Amino acid sequence: MNRFSLSRCSLLLLLLCLSACYQLRKSHGGGQLSYTPDTNRKINPSDILLPEGYTIAAVATNLTFPTAATVDDSGRLYVVEAGYSYGEVFLTPRLLRIESDGSTTTIAEGQKNGPWNGITFHEGNFYVAEGGELQGGRILRISPEGEITALVENLPSMGDHHTNGPVIRDGYLYFGQGTATNAAVVGQDNADYGWLHRYPDFHDTPCEDIVLSGQNYTSANPLTNTPEDKATTGAYVPFGQATTEGQVIKGEVPCNGAIMRVPLQGGELEVVAWGLRNPYGLALSPQNELYITENSYDVRGNRPVWGTGDVLWKIQQGSWYGWPDFNGGIPLARLDQPDSEPPLPVLARHPNKPPRPAAKLGVHSSSNGFDFSRSSSFGYEGEAFVAQFGDMAPAVGKVWSPVGYKVVRVNVETGDVQDFAANKGRKTGPASWIKNGGLERPISVTFNPGGDAMYIVDFGILLMTNGESKPREKTGVIWKVTKKQ
Repeated sequence: MNRFSLSRCSLLLLLLCLSACYQLRKSHGGGQLSYTPDTNRKINPSDILLPEGYTIAAVATNLTFPTAATVDDSGRLYVVEAGYSYGEVFLTPRLLRIESDGSTTTIAEGQKNGPWNGITFHEGNFYVAEGGELQGGRILRISPEGEITALVENLPSMGDHHTNGPVIRDGYLYFGQGTATNAAVVGQDNADYGWLHRYPDFHDTPCEDIVLSGQNYTSANPLTNTPEDKATTGAYVPFGQATTEGQVIKGEVPCNGAIMRVPLQGGELEVVAWGLRNPYGLALSPQNELYITENSYDVRGNRPVWGTGDVLWKIQQGSWYGWPDFNGGIPLARLDQPDSEPPLPVLARHPNKPPRPAAKLGVHSSSNGFDFSRSSSFGYEGEAFVAQFGDMAPAVGKVWSPVGYKVVRVNVETGDVQDFAANKGRKTGPASWIKNGGLERPISVTFNPGGDAMYIVDFGILLMTNGESKPREKTGVIWKVTKKQ
């Protein structure tokens, strides 16, 4: 046996060992605790590590599922409480003003159709993305007096992912619409999320006509009471429907997995970009360019995908970004998976070659809301600050230690990613896991209009108990970061 053959054998043995280790080891995510945290969350800014010269303080506490913040022209801070959390917890979404003493004043309340996922303030009004888990997504305009008007309704958001954003540019409001599924195929995991029983015919809708490869997947049928019952399902169709090679799925607007826009005064929807699994965070760079964060695939469902990190994209008008057959510009079929073959393409033809991402972020990090620094008074001008909510293992897949639970800064020119705010300690993890008073689950970042203060919205405690989401009410926090002058 020559040296080349020995090398190949050694590599094969190494891969087999790694695969076996991966299968045998248990998951150790940040929400998988062996104890129950205290009911009252501990708050201690000194437990958070920042670059030298920066300080952090908690400016609001005891919030329930906060997701985003904005600042009005007078410098007053506002936050939205989602009104919904994974784990099928339905509450009333709210827009709150944060007073100088940390107390809150309710400006508006929505219907139980959350989550309210994002907010921006523009020319005297608030604009909110209503996730629409029960009745479909909406884009809302809310006056300072709390009057709510829907600019867009009936968005396809009753599945795994919701309506996100928004941002405003050149007279248009831009928002993201997530996909119904993990990887285009409806399955048992969607029943576990709750929505398949509510909407058994719901599925992903493409923005343009697509041609399928005819890949089908057989799984247990959660819609019957017979344990032995099976169902075969293809991509972009309701659960239990098979597809054929060459089958055409008609595109529609609104659609799933897309960035869309609408005139600020209301009107016809336009598709800006598509092929995005869950475009959660939207932000404009100092050059007025649109960037988004994409939450990538989970290891679940009929078409699980292993090892794909979240992505930061610079959006190009009219481009398709690769979902459900690519991640970060790389075909899923080329990915190594430890215990199975990589997924085959579900599309027979791809609309275009996906662009290259601005940056690649952590696998299962749930990189969500973000903003750009625009001022030397804060520093890192032109860099994006991204809130990483943290893994939801084991529901999304296995991790050997917590991933995310911090704020990172990204040089969008080079793709370099560095920690900016993280809990002190030898390992990354939420405060409840480390048992300190720092960050729990950062979900968004926003700068004030002057650019000298950054607000981190911390969703609060969300445990993963027996694979199910268990969020804790009144554990959300708004943190304020400033630089010593």
